[in-house]
Amino acid sequence: MTLPKMYRIRQKLDPPVVTDVAGAVRAEITRLDLRGRLKPGGRVAVTGGSRGVANIAAILRATCDSLKTLGANPFIVPAMGSHGGGTAEGQREVLARYKVTPESMGVSILSSMETVEIGRMSWGLPVLVDRHASEADHIVLVNRVKPHTNFRCHVESGLMKMLVIGLGKHQGALLAHRAAVDIGLDRMVPEVGRYSLGKLPILFGLGTVENARHQTARVQAMLPEVLEETEARMLKEAWSLLGRIPFDFLHLLIVDEIGKEISGTGMDPNVIGRMYFHPNEEPKTPRYIRILARDLTARTAGNAVGMGLADFGTRRLASKVDFHYTYTNALTGLSTMRSKMPIIFETDREAIQGALKTIGLTDPPDAKVARIRNTLALEHLQVSEPLLPEIRERSDLEILGGPFEFRFSEAGDLVEAPPLFPVEWLPDHEGD
Repeated sequence: MTLPKMYRIRQKLDPPVVTDVAGAVRAEITRLDLRGRLKPGGRVAVTGGSRGVANIAAILRATCDSLKTLGANPFIVPAMGSHGGGTAEGQREVLARYKVTPESMGVSILSSMETVEIGRMSWGLPVLVDRHASEADHIVLVNRVKPHTNFRCHVESGLMKMLVIGLGKHQGALLAHRAAVDIGLDRMVPEVGRYSLGKLPILFGLGTVENARHQTARVQAMLPEVLEETEARMLKEAWSLLGRIPFDFLHLLIVDEIGKEISGTGMDPNVIGRMYFHPNEEPKTPRYIRILARDLTARTAGNAVGMGLADFGTRRLASKVDFHYTYTNALTGLSTMRSKMPIIFETDREAIQGALKTIGLTDPPDAKVARIRNTLALEHLQVSEPLLPEIRERSDLEILGGPFEFRFSEAGDLVEAPPLFPVEWLPDHEGD
């Protein structure tokens, strides 16, 4: 099969970025003037999530240090629902992969799957919370605010959701997602979040917004009484900064890697235009006829939730799947369609050729193809020649090099020539 010729392009980005993240965290906490709210010597549970928040180690360390300065005794609790295989040790290991350890944080990490019930919603849902957090004098919520991969609301993925699902541990997350089948996440998250805010000793929330380069673009601390409205404003900013593939239509999208640290669904549905989540309707745009996922990241530790969003995968990806982690997460989040195994090819060459056989009447050399590293790294792409007329008409895109052929090793796997991403651009992955 003759494959299309490829070019390297760049999206011209100039996003806001926080240059001193730890300093911004300390300044925001100082701005809240917490001394009148904080119990002297009080134990403070600080949430640590699993979503690959940029600079999360620096953010959590600065938060804990600020609380110590105020005379408090902070500790960190994993707040990640069923992630890490739904076990206490697995969740501790997830934090360690983000360089969040007792040694690096200077505080204890208390990981347990035990919960306590703090009440019930009128429609029957028991509201559960991590036992260690429930026993603390105060709770601090720390998370990134971003568009959710499952639903649309004024608050989506952020502090309210962490309060409802993250701190609910495995059982709480499972019950919350099951309830969402009946009433919807768009109702459940804000309603249960408000209930929990009224029942739990929330000291403050600390939210971040990230730009298209997966850099921290904003840090904001907020008191509990304005947490929901503040998070809603931050979500609007997150939508405006969300990285996107700069084409509404492709015959084939090649995604080099998927993983939980990239998106809760392995690759972001808001980027690829596929939800596959009942009862949501599928997005009208973008429309990518076929998607190929080539690999799993190391940090996802075998959790391949989201592989079902792809039509095709490689043996490389399939061999790394930890079905216990994947299915625990999928059953808890009710993301069964997203966790099915795509059609697997032994090599990259076979996968690309197989995908291009299924795009209709368009001949492979004329196919509109784009290749990305993952759905967070979208500044640099490889694109096929048929996309050049559109690129040349746009001021936000520039051609960096090409044409070049797809190059494969003797084993049939892609060989980089030229590199897909400039080395100087690659994120440091501290929080990826």
